[in-house]
Amino acid sequence: MTETDTSLGYEQARDELIEVVRKLEAGGTSLEDSLALWERGEELAKVCRHWLEGARARLDSALAAREAGADGGGGSDERDA
Repeated sequence: MTETDTSLGYEQARDELIEVVRKLEAGGTSLEDSLALWERGEELAKVCRHWLEGARARLDSALAAREAGADGGGGSDERDA
């Protein structure tokens, strides 16, 4: 990933990826332009994947901490709330 790509937020990368796919599906671009769009799409997909993997790790960590707290015998179980 390039420096610019890592500074993109998930929503920005996703929106640009959607636009790239739209352009590729519409056709009418030269082979060179299509290849450049495809390469950009691959970069954007990596950015999105990076953000989603980070979000998954944060969720897993929060769930593990919550379960560890619940295993400590701390009263009511909030998961049923």
